[in-house]
Amino acid sequence: MQVLSPVNIYGAAVLVIMMIFYIYENRNRVFTLMFGVMCLFSSAYGFLAGAWPFGVIEIAWAGFSFRKYVMVGREKKT
Repeated sequence: MQVLSPVNIYGAAVLVIMMIFYIYENRNRVFTLMFGVMCLFSSAYGFLAGAWPFGVIEIAWAGFSFRKYVMVGREKKT
């Protein structure tokens, strides 16, 4: 397995961006939404790398994140 393969570079970049959005989640709910989007990209990496359990878990995290985004929006309206 090549360490600097395009798939591994993609995965590393996605994870770094995902963690940045996670760090800023409490500042604005848009970061929560973007974290969820990056979870989907991370899931794609998992499937591309042949680690389908990782891909499935990341889809679940995306769902949790999208739900949190909606719930925070509802709380701000009330």
